This record gives sequence, structure tokens and C-alpha cells, in this order.
Amino acid sequence: MALSDTRKRLPVVDALPVPDDRRIRAAQPGQLPTPRYAVWELTLACDQKCIHCGSRAGRARHGELTTDECLDVVRQLRELGVGEVTLVGGEAYLRDDVILIVRAIREHGMRASMTTGGRNLTQARADALAEAGLWNASVSIDGLEPEHDRLRGVPGSWRSAFAAIERLRAAKIPTSVNTQINALTRHSLPAMFELVADAGAFGWQLQITAPFGNAADRADLLLQPFDLLELFAVLETLVPRVRGRGMVFWPANNLGYFGPSEGELRRGQKRGAHYKGCVAGKYQIGLESDGTVKGCPSLGGPQNDAGNVRDRSLSDLWAQSVALSYIRERGPEDLWGFCATCYYAEPCRAGCTATAEPLLGRPGNNPFCHHRALEMDRQGLRERIEPVAPAPGRPFDHGYFRIVREPADADARARIGIVGVDEPRVPRTIEPRGAGRPLRADEHDRQ
Repeated sequence: MALSDTRKRLPVVDALPVPDDRRIRAAQPGQLPTPRYAVWELTLACDQKCIHCGSRAGRARHGELTTDECLDVVRQLRELGVGEVTLVGGEAYLRDDVILIVRAIREHGMRASMTTGGRNLTQARADALAEAGLWNASVSIDGLEPEHDRLRGVPGSWRSAFAAIERLRAAKIPTSVNTQINALTRHSLPAMFELVADAGAFGWQLQITAPFGNAADRADLLLQPFDLLELFAVLETLVPRVRGRGMVFWPANNLGYFGPSEGELRRGQKRGAHYKGCVAGKYQIGLESDGTVKGCPSLGGPQNDAGNVRDRSLSDLWAQSVALSYIRERGPEDLWGFCATCYYAEPCRAGCTATAEPLLGRPGNNPFCHHRALEMDRQGLRERIEPVAPAPGRPFDHGYFRIVREPADADARARIGIVGVDEPRVPRTIEPRGAGRPLRADEHDRQ
């Protein structure tokens, strides 16, 4: 369907409804929580070749939802209580019906937003999205030009991303930037901030590259847990500069936790200015382009497959799926390793599930934590990760890593060697609850 044809199908609406907000409404004891935020992978088709892509995007999934099915999903999301829907991919704008879907989201009283790499986001596309009611957009820019183009696998991608910001802003769509922090980009953050601010972005979201999808195959790209000490020293000087330019700063759910800068990082994001645990399947819902439902858009595998909207309604899946209820019901007994005895165990619950589970096969023990890195450093130790088994090569898949503890001092490392190891644990498909037992070598392919 051509863009002009899509516009012809848009209903004539004098004024779109003011969207509902996406603020979390705390559930009462025994009450089912309401998902306020949805992230919807509209297609896996993509115009870039990112070497860190969690969904291994490129070609459309087999059996992606039709236009009519998508419009019905919009209706169901609103009935479920969702206040904002973020369209992602692949590249959402590569679907010819994206304008219809954005308009439907707005007509149902929800915010419609989009995360994009922007490589082929033309002015015509930006204008059409604005006309349909796109509330805001976030352009993915990872590092300076050489780093970004290497990560995206397409020369010129960095310049295209900044051009996309210009086009979106010309269409009067408020635009922010999101950036992944990894071994290639970690030293470029201060220089990149100036470029992002000068481009007119209203906000900047930072997250660390997590070990799933293509990134699971590139251990050299991943940060080491001990890198957090230097990273947060940079962030402590950078965040005030971001806010000083009038921009919003968002630490993503896998950037933290509970270090001395936690309050400053999250004061504009969380009540109480601290991380409050994973909300996947609790206040957030994810959808894949073939109709598969999950709690977090970044999680995959059978343990996170809550069912499909072609088979059951969203409301039924939300209320009854074991995969979605896991996060709601997860307690201290599901934690293990350092996280099981941490002072912040109760509110944190081992941080981002989409970082811990792909790393070690099971959530509950997350080495990518500022507080943990500081505690290790006080003991004269550091932690690093090393791969144990490769990923099978599917969207949102993962391999297995282990956590290695060793002296922080190089001379002591050479003299003493490794002082502790956390091996990966069995996935939730083998043991649904609890801390899980260590994974055997013959179980590496059972995700």
C-alpha cells in the first residue's frame, strides 16, 4: 500500500482525543495490576544490520499480524488500560499501514510513540506520522559516527539518524535520543551529549547493551561489571549537564542500581527517586509482530511466551498467563548469588530481568549493578563475565555466561587468581520458580 493510499484510508477527524497518561496506578493487595505501557514490535523488517540487535531484525517475521488484526490489538490494549503504545521494529515505518495504526492508537485515547533508527525516515513519512497523531519519537544513536556506523552495519547511518531528528522536529514531533552503552560507545558519552543537545532532542535515554540476540554473539561488545565504576563516575558529571540544557534524562531499567548517584539519575523518573524492580508483566506489556505476547519487549524464549492474540484475548492472557504472572509473584526465594543477600533485595529484585536472564539463563542474580560493583571494590574484588555457551541464533535468544570474581588489583590477580564463580542456572522452562540449580553442559540448548 502506498503512503498516499494509506492517507486516503484515514478517517476525517476534526481533533484527536487528548491521550490518557501512562502513570502507574498501584494495584491493591489481591488486585490484578493494570498495564499502562505497551511496546509493540510492529515488524521485524529492518533497513539496518545492527550487530547488537536483540531481535536479530532484518526480515519480517513469518505470519505478521494483518492490518485488521493490528487494529483489533489497538482496541484490546485500550480496554486493558494501556495509556501509551511505543511502536518498534525492526523499523515500524516499513509497514505500509503504520499510519493507520498510529491514528487508531490516538483515536482510542492512547499516546502513540515510536523508536526508530531513522535511516529511511523521509520527510513525507515524518509528516504523515505527525498528521496521524504520533505523540513523540526516539531516535537510536549509539556513539559517535565511526562507532554508530560500525554497530549499525550501514555506512552513513549516523548521519541519517541526525537527519531523522531534523525531519521529525520539522514535522513538530517532539524527538528524543536513546543510546546503548557498550565497549565501543562508553568513552564517547560526553562528546555525544553535546551533539544530541545541539540537535534539539528533548531527552536522552541511556541503557547498557544486554547479552541477547546479536549481542549474545559479541562478548567483546559487552561492558564488564567492573566497568560500571568508571561509567557512573562519568554519569555523575554528565547528568547535571544534560538537565542544564533543559533536557530530560532517562536511565533505562538496566542502568543502576542503588549507588550514590541513584537519586540524581532517577529523580525525574521514579517516585522516591530509586529503582523499584522490574515491571514486565506488571505495568508493562510487550507484543511481537506475529501476535506473541510477553511481559517485556526485550525478553524471549518459551519461558516468556504468554500466548498469542490470535488464540486468546489480551485480557485473558494478562489475567491468566504464567509467563506474565512470574514478575508479579517473584519473591526473595527467586533471588540467588549476591542479589539474594543484598540490602536492596526487596525493592530491586535483581534489577532488569532482560539483562540478568539472558546473561545467566535465569533472573535473580545481576552483576550489572552499581551498588554491587562498589561493594566488590570495597572488598578489593571485581567481577567480570565470560561466555560459556553460544546462542542458537533466534530473535531475542541468548547464550550462557558465568560471573568470575577476582582481585581488583592486577598484581593480586596474577598472584591469587579467581576467588569465586557463579555458573549459569537452569532456565524457567526446567524449574519455573525459585533460585534454580546450576546448569549442566547437556542443558545449554534448553532455553
